[in-house]
Amino acid sequence: MARQACGPPRVFTLSLHILAISGNVADRFMYCLSGAKRVHMCADHALSTTAAKGSGSSSRHTDTSSPQLAACHFSSRSVYFPKHGCRGPEDSRSVAGLQRGDKGNRRMEEEREKRRTLIPLFDEDTGLLLLAGMGNTGIDCFEVSSSEPFLSQVSHCLTDTSTKGIALVPKLALDVMSCEVVRVLQLTDSCIVPISYQVPRKNSGHEFHDDLYPDTVGTTPAMSAEEWWKGGNKQVERVSLHPDKRPKQKAAPAKQTPAKKEVASGGSKEDQARDCSTSSSPLSTPSSSAAPSRSPSSTSGLSSGFVPSPSPSQSAKAFQNLMGPTSKFRHIQGTVMHRDTHITNIRGLNLTTPGECDGFCVNRQRVAVPLAIAGGQIAVFERSQPGKLPDTALPTIQNSVNVADFAWDPFDTHRLAVAGDDAKIRVWQVPEGGLKETLTEPKIIMQGHTEKIYSIKFHPLASGVLVSSSYDLTVRLWNLETGKQVKVLDGHQDQVFGMAWSPDGKLLATVCKDGKVRIYDPRKSTSPLQEGPGPEGHRGARVVWVCDGKYLLVSGFDSRSERGLYLYSASSLSSGAVSSVPVNVSPSTLIPYYDPDTSVVILTGKGDTRVYIYEIVPEDPYFIECSSFNSPEPHKGLAFLPKTECNVRDVEVAVGLMLTKTTIEPVAFKVPRVKKEFFQDDVYSDTAVWWEPALTGSAWLSGSNGLHKKISLKPKDMTPVSEAPKEAPVRKYLPSSVYLEEKTDEQKKDELLNAMVAKLGNMDDPLPQESFEGVDEDEWDD
Repeated sequence: MARQACGPPRVFTLSLHILAISGNVADRFMYCLSGAKRVHMCADHALSTTAAKGSGSSSRHTDTSSPQLAACHFSSRSVYFPKHGCRGPEDSRSVAGLQRGDKGNRRMEEEREKRRTLIPLFDEDTGLLLLAGMGNTGIDCFEVSSSEPFLSQVSHCLTDTSTKGIALVPKLALDVMSCEVVRVLQLTDSCIVPISYQVPRKNSGHEFHDDLYPDTVGTTPAMSAEEWWKGGNKQVERVSLHPDKRPKQKAAPAKQTPAKKEVASGGSKEDQARDCSTSSSPLSTPSSSAAPSRSPSSTSGLSSGFVPSPSPSQSAKAFQNLMGPTSKFRHIQGTVMHRDTHITNIRGLNLTTPGECDGFCVNRQRVAVPLAIAGGQIAVFERSQPGKLPDTALPTIQNSVNVADFAWDPFDTHRLAVAGDDAKIRVWQVPEGGLKETLTEPKIIMQGHTEKIYSIKFHPLASGVLVSSSYDLTVRLWNLETGKQVKVLDGHQDQVFGMAWSPDGKLLATVCKDGKVRIYDPRKSTSPLQEGPGPEGHRGARVVWVCDGKYLLVSGFDSRSERGLYLYSASSLSSGAVSSVPVNVSPSTLIPYYDPDTSVVILTGKGDTRVYIYEIVPEDPYFIECSSFNSPEPHKGLAFLPKTECNVRDVEVAVGLMLTKTTIEPVAFKVPRVKKEFFQDDVYSDTAVWWEPALTGSAWLSGSNGLHKKISLKPKDMTPVSEAPKEAPVRKYLPSSVYLEEKTDEQKKDELLNAMVAKLGNMDDPLPQESFEGVDEDEWDD
């Protein structure tokens, strides 16, 4: 059929998509898809998408002399069928912006249009119309008809990620032997996802269904540009989609390599069978791509009964190519433990600790919590004594000045270092069994900073070594064995947001408000070894070493105050971040906890309800997002316990304590596994005994180095899952011969009779009333 010429629809918008339609249906209608989720069908020959003002402007979508023919609704969208000559949707804001010539408003309108625009894809052979919105997570499929109902919905496909673009796969690339009629490619932020629509047929995969596949437009041009310019109107020759009737490709030149020749010939015979298939009837089941890939829809799955399944190795390889690296911790689950393990009825909690402070700190035995009581008091709770705290006053540590930051000694569960507003560091010793009375005298008082201290960190390997940062723009090292300052590091031009020791304890990394990330070797120089650009925001930041000390992970803010994660190579800070990932918009700084055994980082901010989890890998894409954990109410902090506190029988990979306004609640992060009776050695590698020092502070300061010893977390009575016996596959269904076995009429009667007798029971059994006792004869007399 010759395609008639048609003019563009009369639509006054900033963003307009035009798609030509031909065929029996397209000869009569034109579609105008607006960002206000309206679809207009007019008696023209083009499909256009545009942005309308809203649902309240429906009166402008019709001509006074041309009332609408029909209308239907799908989700929040409306579909209209006006008569010939109707006007398309208008956007008065867009028109006004154009008339004013305001370039700023025009750009803003264009950005809005991009976010609201629906992308239409029409297949003239099947009469299928697919609609995908930019930034949406759904793809709607409709069948277009020339009679009522003009538009009927076939499916609504929900995708895992938002759509950045969508395109139809050419007809000659579809799998007609599997009754595939349409395939689209969805562009997302990180991958391209194929989405396939198939018609279920009994002999799918073995027979070509002629009723589904009319001849389609071929790939040979009908005429040259010069012929068309002179008025030619030839149509492209149609070709059959039958695999045996497909046009043969011309032989490739002899000089081509075999690889190129194979590409020119269209690949293997199996690939040649991937044709376009079209259906004149509504589709029964839209599905994800027949190729092995992630299913993008929760409402339409892979038609496994009709699509041939690839081998497991091919499927895994294709999935890896499509999705990139996957994480075994992708479905990690956070669970608040039983209430019996909670510490409740906490009163007077200090909710205004500085942003550089984690809010509270924990070790294997006890928890330290700042209180909003004069004198900078700190409450210490024993983890072995959960439950409701008494309403009376509790013994505390009286620091005498406001608490800026505090930290437990990793090698001494009784020693607590506290930094105060008076530029002093006080070291307290908690007695065995916890606080029985209020402590007023610290064991050590260290002074050297000239202004308020806002952050302190213990050395991860050497006992008795502490580092502190202050508003005097210096970072100082302290030896707790002598109570003296040993080093002063300079080079910062503004407030130091965060500090972190390298895993081997040799280097110290800092992130500063001046927009720089620095690395120091404190024993060799007071100036930074390296420095590079850090996050652009100035609200706060944290830094932690990841991937065996090869990278630095910084959580901070960008120039728009949006929280994000930034990964830096520790050997090349000057080159900037090698990768970054935006998180969300929130005022609090994300506090990271990194598990070197699993390379999983857990982040949350004070006052947040969501805990973010990522696996960090030393190659692209660097960040692999895992499931997040949501708390029922905002928490004030999240601190983690040693790895030995994890219950490996329940596949716990991290256990933390969550501080709320009145409680301390343990939270376990678990990896779902089927064979929990085995030790998951692919999850639990040998862990470092970081609660024992590798060397003394004096030895480290003199230049010595050390490493933590490692232990296995495997219980003696558990077998590693890698050594578990291989189970033979179990047949889930009986062989078809069982169901297809023919039975004689006598056999069927016997089975029915036996079933009835089984329900009636034994006929020889006495009736219940026979066991009843009657009355004596004399009792009948009056």
